[in-house]
Amino acid sequence: MVISDLPDNYYTGKRTFVRIDFNVPNIEVDPDPPRIRRAIPTIDYLTSRKAKVILASHLGRPDRRPDPKFSLKPLAVRLAEILRTNVRFVDDCIGDKVKEAIGSMGNGDVLLLENLRFHKGEEACDEKFSSELASLAEIYVNDAFGTSHRAHASTYGMARHFEYRLAGFLVRGELEHLARIREAPDRPFLVIVGGVKIKDKLSALKRLIDKADKVLVGGCVAYTFLVSKGLSVGDSLVEQESISWAAEVLSKHGNKIILPEDHIVSTNADDIKGIHLVSGGIPKFLKGFDIGRDTSKRYAKEIASGNRTILWNGPMGLFEKEQFSHGTVDVARSVALAYLRGCTTIIGGGDSIAALKMADVSEREVTHISTGGSASLEYIGGKELPGIEILTERSILEPAATEP
Repeated sequence: MVISDLPDNYYTGKRTFVRIDFNVPNIEVDPDPPRIRRAIPTIDYLTSRKAKVILASHLGRPDRRPDPKFSLKPLAVRLAEILRTNVRFVDDCIGDKVKEAIGSMGNGDVLLLENLRFHKGEEACDEKFSSELASLAEIYVNDAFGTSHRAHASTYGMARHFEYRLAGFLVRGELEHLARIREAPDRPFLVIVGGVKIKDKLSALKRLIDKADKVLVGGCVAYTFLVSKGLSVGDSLVEQESISWAAEVLSKHGNKIILPEDHIVSTNADDIKGIHLVSGGIPKFLKGFDIGRDTSKRYAKEIASGNRTILWNGPMGLFEKEQFSHGTVDVARSVALAYLRGCTTIIGGGDSIAALKMADVSEREVTHISTGGSASLEYIGGKELPGIEILTERSILEPAATEP
């Protein structure tokens, strides 16, 4: 069920908890992030129907206790500027202080709670913490697709306490775009995977690998596969627990998986003088920070080779530093060109979105930009996402309930 499935007057005066994804670490650097912009339609819809909108999100990975570096207060300021209305902020997400702030809300007001991950009960999906969150509201809305693959208190545990567990417009849009690829992608279907969240990406690949016609691997994800082939990757990041799985995948699907054949390496990210290109394995005491030029050219050629669907998740290297950005920029521009030639292109993950900007590729040059990195990979791969599975099925709605 989506928020628009219920009558307009259903929301009047009701405390409505909206789980959003405001995991935006550099709001001062990027004041117009997609994760905020795409939450606006849901917030506007609810405030215009006089709901008391309580927003909650996580930010970063604090050590399960309050940390000013991970406070959501700057996000409240930016959200108020975008909405052009007052957005109140409270420096906790449970307790008497929060209940008092909610108790003083008027119809149509917006309140942003402090970082959910300041409490250990969030990621543990602790029942007590879930119950405390649920006690704050009368309606539950999930509009945080990017965290829906995790069974946390705010995405799963608290939702069980509500009669109607609704999807926001962001979640609806994500599912509409991704379901088409999940069920029957137009072929050839090319998957491009990179980034540094190795464990999440490899877990999702386990399901995706069978669906894809070809997989291009870059970033830190590639090093686990290269190690499984017996190649040296120096001091590059490797997911040790997944090496045997990677070897098994290569033995079964080696014809569809393409790995880097050269690398941009250095001793560390700041050692500019030590940057050089190596082919094959990476020597000891060096780390890979980008795919090499030959790999970049090969990947660009594969992307342009008549694919009908492309899913790209994760950069090819440490693109935030210009000297390690060339592989990612080449991939971004090649994906944009494929879209202009009629290919369906889905981009997922915050890093990939930032990479598009660096490559001067606009949002109009891709089919869909997903706010969820690992969530989009896992969903397309066929996994049921806890935060989506818990939502109320639309089929239970009585016909009369859809009339405003």
